[in-house]
Amino acid sequence: MSRIHPIAKITTTSGLKGEVRLRPLSRYFEEYVKDKSLMIGFSPDTSTDVSVEKTVGKGKKVRFKFEGINSIDEAERLIGQTIFVEASDFDAINMISGDLIGSTVITDDSKMVGVLQDVIWLPNNDVYVINDGEKERLIPVIPEVVKGIDHDEKVILITPMDGLLD
Repeated sequence: MSRIHPIAKITTTSGLKGEVRLRPLSRYFEEYVKDKSLMIGFSPDTSTDVSVEKTVGKGKKVRFKFEGINSIDEAERLIGQTIFVEASDFDAINMISGDLIGSTVITDDSKMVGVLQDVIWLPNNDVYVINDGEKERLIPVIPEVVKGIDHDEKVILITPMDGLLD
């Protein structure tokens, strides 16, 4: 099975030849925008397939040119739309999906940890913010800790490292 994830939002046009600027919505933005098939639209249900024709610039100043978008007028119609990717169940992007918010987090020995409130992107790894009703805990999203995710049942299984839940 596969899942659809938003990876960027089109924020503005750039130049007269149909180029646009994007605001990343995922830490995996760069690897997906270059290597995966993309969809564009206001929602996954109404999105259409799109391909990057070229990129110009570096870092935060990159401009994207999509195939078939050749003028500033065509590019202006894209502002506010989202770029989506389809990911298989085993892609890392599924571990930080916004769909996980509200999931129950349990340990591999069936202890309730709390409910996932947020996912924070940090330089080294992402972190789950989990609330048990009394306090918040930060759990690193790494394979040694996060052992499984059931998207349908909204359950995240973890193996806590020493001191992680204290």
